Amino acid sequence: MKLKGVAKSSYLPGEKVYYECNPGYHYTIVYPLNTFCESNNSWFPIDEACFRKECPTPKVPNGVVVDPQVGFYFDNEAHFFCDEGYYLEGEKILTCKRSGSNVHWNYDIPKCEKILCQSPGKIKNGKYTNSWRDTFEYNELVTYSCDPSNGPEEYSLVGESKLICSGPGTWSSKAPECKVVRCEFPVLKNGKPVSGIREKFSYQAVVLFECLSGFYLNGSNPVFCGGNNTWEPEMPTCIKGFKPTHPTKPPVSRYPGYPNPSEFPSIEDFEELDAGTIALIILTILVGIAVICTCLYKCLRREKKG
Repeated sequence: MKLKGVAKSSYLPGEKVYYECNPGYHYTIVYPLNTFCESNNSWFPIDEACFRKECPTPKVPNGVVVDPQVGFYFDNEAHFFCDEGYYLEGEKILTCKRSGSNVHWNYDIPKCEKILCQSPGKIKNGKYTNSWRDTFEYNELVTYSCDPSNGPEEYSLVGESKLICSGPGTWSSKAPECKVVRCEFPVLKNGKPVSGIREKFSYQAVVLFECLSGFYLNGSNPVFCGGNNTWEPEMPTCIKGFKPTHPTKPPVSRYPGYPNPSEFPSIEDFEELDAGTIALIILTILVGIAVICTCLYKCLRREKKG
C-alpha cells in the first residue's frame, strides 16, 4: 500500500488518512484502506489490505498444473505435465508477470496432445502387422516378419522384430531388414571350433572355440554370425605360452578366454619350456626335499638323545 495524496507534516486527533494499492496489487474488503489520528497522538493500527494479483488458473486437458510457490501470483511459476500417452506442446514452465497494474502469463498456455506415430515403414522381403493403418497410438505394437524365399537361402530378420510407438512420431527402434545372411566357416589359427559346427552358418549361429595344446585363448568366446555376414564380436586369437592368471587389459573382471586367478598352470603350460628351465625346476624341487629331510632327521636324533 501507499499513502493516497500528499502527506501533511502533522495531523490533529480525529483526522483520517487514506491508502491505495501499489501497481499489481488489489484491495480486499477484509481490512480498511484508512486510519486516523487518535486522541493520544498515535495512529490507529492498520493491517495490510492490498495483496498481489493472480494470473488466471491455467487449465490443461489431459494434464496437470503444479504451482511450486502456492498460488499463481505475479512472479510465481506454473509447471505443466501431461498424462501418459500425451506430450506437451508449448513451454513447460510459465511465469506470471506484472505489466503496470495488470498481470499475465509470459507465454501461451501449453497443450497436451495425444501421442501418435505414422506407419513404421515397409521393408523389402518382409511385412508387419496392421500395415493397412496410417497412424498408431501410444504403446501400440507392430511385429515384423520375413516373406518366404524363392531361392535356396531363407531370409533372416536382422534387427528388432517388435516396434512400439513410444513418443510423438517415434518408434522404439528403426525397422528391421529381411535378407540372406551367411558367414564363412570360422577358422582359428592354432585353435578349432568345438561346438556349433555345421555346414552353413546363418544369422545368429553361435560357435565356441578352444586352442591347441600350448596356446591360450584371447578374446571373445563364443562368437555369432552377425547381420553383415561377419563374425561378431571380432574372432579371438590363440596365443602361445602360459595362460595369464589375470587379464592384462581392462576390464580387469572376467575376460573371455582367461582363467580365474585361482587356477594353477596345467601340464600343457609346461610343454613349451626348454630343457634347461625344466632341469632347473626339478633341481630346485630336489634341493627343497633334501633340506626338509635333513631337518626332520636332526629333530628325530635330538628327541632320541633326550
